[in-house]
This record gives sequence, structure tokens and C-alpha cells, in this order.
Amino acid sequence: MAVQEARQGGEHVGVHGGGCTCGDCPHGAREGHRRAVAAFLVKRDGFAAGEGLPAAVAHSASASRQWVSDELTQSADVVAERGRAEGGAWLARLWHRTAFAVWGAFVVLLLVQALTAIGAGWTAARTAGLLAALVVAGALTAASWFHRARGGALAPVIGEDNRLSTSRAVAVSWVLFVVYAVLVLAGRLAAASDHAERDALISGLELARAAGVVTVLAVVCAIAVLVRRVVGLRVLGQRLQKVPADRPRAADLLTDDAGRGTFADIQYVAISAVALVFVAVRLARRPDQLPDLPWGLAVVVLISAATYLAGKYAEGGRPVILSVVRSREAGDLDAPIRTGDDIEIRGAGFVPPGAQTADRLSRMVVRIGPVNVHVPVVPVTGGFSNPTDTLLTVPVPADVEPGRVEVQVVTAAGVETNACVVDVTD
Repeated sequence: MAVQEARQGGEHVGVHGGGCTCGDCPHGAREGHRRAVAAFLVKRDGFAAGEGLPAAVAHSASASRQWVSDELTQSADVVAERGRAEGGAWLARLWHRTAFAVWGAFVVLLLVQALTAIGAGWTAARTAGLLAALVVAGALTAASWFHRARGGALAPVIGEDNRLSTSRAVAVSWVLFVVYAVLVLAGRLAAASDHAERDALISGLELARAAGVVTVLAVVCAIAVLVRRVVGLRVLGQRLQKVPADRPRAADLLTDDAGRGTFADIQYVAISAVALVFVAVRLARRPDQLPDLPWGLAVVVLISAATYLAGKYAEGGRPVILSVVRSREAGDLDAPIRTGDDIEIRGAGFVPPGAQTADRLSRMVVRIGPVNVHVPVVPVTGGFSNPTDTLLTVPVPADVEPGRVEVQVVTAAGVETNACVVDVTD
């Protein structure tokens, strides 16, 4: 479908040209990004099939490869620019959706309260629950407006890499629930007229009754702060590679930066969600005290949080060069590395998670002695054969002096690998 859009692009010529960020404009940021992606896919697949090469470079494999790489890099830069514009426009529109979602949840709570009151009657606890929900919804709506350029109410859970943070989302969920529970008790306390009832409500806030909830709240908040510190230090220490995303997605809560599901994140979100459902039911059954989370379930949540933190310590790793050899085509004679030859750099971690797009791949650099060589992007149908996470192929430029030189890779995240020494002959 994207290819068809690109081939029919001449039929959609308009004043905006796909570059503006108007809210409902068909030529807005989303349309501009979609067209740029479609045009890039057509160009990539065409080059992969050997089409579109000018006659001036078609006779030379290295020249045609470099020309194709430059063309794809320029096209990918346009895609990346349109993607950032689309991501910014999407975030600016998101605050309306978060506000609607908050008030939609309030309406659902109102309907549930009204339906369950049939036969049982309306109580002060139901009124306190609705008032507490009204206060929380109002606070979240105000926060959405003040942070409307950064995703509304979701702004606190969007990380520095422009992805949703699992640790922050879990911590915010527990904080909001505890705030709601305390507001319910405050509403009931304000409406209580009997002295014994007021004493019972105050005793419902005692630590002995809610030790499990308080412990889990403290741990998940500490995990959110600690994970941010751990990730920041690992990035600065070049032990973790991070590239920003165009915009946050709900799947970020369950996946890594490359979009693959991760066990640590999935189990943390799932167990926390189950525990929250349990304490919500406890609060509905006993609205006169903070919900007591049984220590068995609390320990399960704590183990889940520890597993998530351990996963953050274990993920990533610095890219490494294992070996550098001369690239040999079929029929070539075995020979030492000379200037003009292609070399294969074998290792691991050359492509950071989330950097599989052409604009990120084209930012990879190989240092051969004092010379910086940009890694050529080689297209194949549906993707790229160079560079890959474990193998890079680059030419040795004529500016490299013969002798022993160091080879080093600089990834799209700016992380440098170890140096590997090779001999370059005349």
C-alpha cells in the first residue's frame, strides 16, 4: 500500500505538500511522514533490484554502492525529519485523548456505582468514591493541559528517550490508587457525624492495616527513581546504547527499544496490574480503611520489581570488535589487506536496539587509523544487508597509510568499540 501511495504521489499535489502540522489537514505531519516512508521504500527496493543506477557509476561496484548509500541516506533523512514532525504533532494532540480517557473512566465509575446501588441503596461511601474520582480526574486534566506539548497526563511516564517508561508507569499507577483511596477516606471522614465512626475511619489509616500497600508503594517508587539513575549511568559509561524514538507507544511498556517483548517488563506490568485489581476490590468492599494487601501478594510484587531491576542491570552491553578480515569475492585470490580493498568487521552490538532505520544506520562510522569511513548502506528487498549487528563491510580508503592501523566502530548511539589492529600493505 505504501508503494502504491508513492507511485501515485503525483495525483496528490496540494498547497501543503505534506509538510504542515495542521490538526485535521490531509496534508499534515502524518500524511507527510507516510508519503516519505512510501517514497523511501520504493527507492530502496528499486536499488535492491538494480534499478535507477546512473551509467556513470554502474560500471564500478564500489562507486555504485557508495552512490546508492548516499541516495538512501538523503531519503532516510527526509523520513526521519517527517517522523519527528509527526511525533511532535502526535504528542501535542495526545493531551485531548488523555483528558477524554480520564473523564471516560469517571463516567464508567459513575455507572458502576449507580448500577450496584440498585437494591443495596446509595451510601456515603459511594458519594465519597465519586467525589474522590472527581478530584483525581480534575487534577489529571489540569496536569494534561499544563503538559499538553509533552503528551498531557502521560508526560511523567515518558522517558528521556521518548518512550513510555515501564517503571514510571507502574509507580504512577500505585501513586494514583493510594491518592484515590486516601481521598475516599477523607470524604467519608468529612461526612461522618458520629464520633465512633470518625475514630474508626482514622484507625483505618494505621500502618498495621496497610503495611503491604505502603511497602509496595515505596518499592515501586524507589525502582522508578533507581532505574532512571541506572540507565543514565550505563549510557554515560558506554555500557548501554540508547537512541530516541519518534514518539511513545503503548507497546513500550512491554518491549525493549527494538520492539521485542521482554520478560522483565511483561511480568512487572502483569503482576502489578493483578495486585492493583486486588486492592481496588478490597477498597470497594471495605471503603472505611486503606486496603490491606496480603503479605503473600506483596512479596510477589516485590520479587517482580527486583526481577525488573535486575533485567535493567543485565540489558545492553558495549559493542565489541572480534576480528577484521579482508572481504573476498568469488574468484578473488587470497591477499593481504590493501588500500581500496573491502574489509569485514566481525563482532557484536554494532546496531543499537531501535536503530534499524536507514537514517540511523547511515550514521555509523568506522575509524581506520586517522580516517573516518562512513559505513555504506546496502539495500536488499525488505531491508539492508550492510550494516548488520554482527558484521560491517567498509572500503579501506587511499588516505590510510600502509602499516599497522587501528580499526574502531562508532555506532549510531555514539558508543565506541574496542580497537582492533590490522596490517595494511601497499
